[in-house]
Amino acid sequence: MIIGIDIRNIGRKRTGDEVVFLNLVRALAKIDTENEYRLFTDMRTDEELAHTVMHLEIAGKSNFRIICIPAKNRFDWNGWKIAAELRRNPIDIYHTQYITPLLVPRRTKIFTHIHDVSFKAYPEFIRLSDRIFLDACIVPSLRRADRIVAVSEFTKQEIVKYYGEKSCEKIVVVPNAVSSEFLQSVSDEQGDIWKKYALPKKYILSLGTLQPRKNIPMLINAFSRLFMKDGCGDINLVIAGNRNGHNVDPRIINSVQQLGIEPFVYFPGFIDDSDVPVLMKSAMTFAFPSQYEGFGVPLLEAMSQGVPVVASDIPAFREVAGNAALFASPFDVADFSESLYTACVSSSVREHLVDSGFARVGCFSWEKSAYELLSLYRKILS
Repeated sequence: MIIGIDIRNIGRKRTGDEVVFLNLVRALAKIDTENEYRLFTDMRTDEELAHTVMHLEIAGKSNFRIICIPAKNRFDWNGWKIAAELRRNPIDIYHTQYITPLLVPRRTKIFTHIHDVSFKAYPEFIRLSDRIFLDACIVPSLRRADRIVAVSEFTKQEIVKYYGEKSCEKIVVVPNAVSSEFLQSVSDEQGDIWKKYALPKKYILSLGTLQPRKNIPMLINAFSRLFMKDGCGDINLVIAGNRNGHNVDPRIINSVQQLGIEPFVYFPGFIDDSDVPVLMKSAMTFAFPSQYEGFGVPLLEAMSQGVPVVASDIPAFREVAGNAALFASPFDVADFSESLYTACVSSSVREHLVDSGFARVGCFSWEKSAYELLSLYRKILS
């Protein structure tokens, strides 16, 4: 088979969707020496390409090749550039995310990865221009796709809910997992990380994009209540994420200022991939207050480092975390604050969450997901 994969998001600090395709390609490179892979990107510099080859761990893999197709923007890419490439150099399968290109030859089978449909569930949380673009493109993309890859059963149900039963027969579930960096021995030496990001010694961690659906203002309010409780006076809150990223929630900074807790809330910005495991391991508790998610890889990342997790009580998190997290309503500040307090100070609860977390991480594997994906590739062509 000749398999093309859209890797444009790798290296773009897109967190979730970048992590998924990075690890799937890594795992495919590890298990598959028979098929040819063409990895399509719009990167332009040799430095970017060299870093991507290293990051994907494909150096020396003769059946993996990066193909650069410069484009003015995503419209230029999907509307013309990638289709022109696939007509000049045909492939069997093209695997992308969300938006399938126009004018791709019918002989090419298309897989489109759907991480979540938050733009349908919470349209008020995204820009009008993004909403118009997605509304215009998703329906024909799903119609053209030969397989729709959902990251969870919840996401599969949501696709059917918003786009109809006709899509159901094409949907397959391929779960996410934890990157190999989190499964290796992570150093306990935190000094360099503290200096690099100017972090406090004792902190609750939030990590990810800073979009409105991530519900960070609620977390800030919940954290502010900990000061009234015994044993929490020296705890800080670290909110890691790109403050200049797409669709950042403007309420975040306002919440910190209004509550007067600026000295206790840290914004280190985007965290380099190599630093995330140590940042996780050093946290007292990991907080994930999202109102809506399709999976939730950071839950497993925190668990892999023996860190107790407090998460929103939403379907995707229940599916991923099982009994290995404390769940609280993402709409109830008092409830979330109480769960944070328990996770920080109760030794018995912390011990249970840590043990359950390690067991839960073992239920997911990128290699297993890559085998499932490879089987789907073969099946669609047979």
